[in-house]
Amino acid sequence: MAGTHGQVHWTELMTRNVEAAKAYYTAICGWTFETMPMEGGTYHLGFRDGAPTVGIMDLGDIPGMDGVPPHWFSYFAVDDLDAALETSTAMGGKVERPPFEVPGTGWIAIVTDPTGAAMGLMKPEPMDDAAG
Repeated sequence: MAGTHGQVHWTELMTRNVEAAKAYYTAICGWTFETMPMEGGTYHLGFRDGAPTVGIMDLGDIPGMDGVPPHWFSYFAVDDLDAALETSTAMGGKVERPPFEVPGTGWIAIVTDPTGAAMGLMKPEPMDDAAG
């Protein structure tokens, strides 16, 4: 994914009221949504002008998220996930979830930066030009 290193590659809304969120963002941003099954729940894929733009997940479907308030969660593209994790750790970051593959999407690790802010670092798979 040359040219995307360091860019926000994807962002997701984590909420406990998915239907209210979908209605809100449809009205405010004009997004449309499709649902797709995912391990442990349903993923709500938001589109703008036919292109995938955001995701929405139900916090209730994610283990360990009790008491976590609704929030947006971003994933940053990196050219080399292993190198980014080494650098992050050396700079005071912490790997919260080691790399895992999301087929058709890429490899992702969940980290916190030295300030405690959580994010995803990901090595995206090349996008299929016909898909977008």
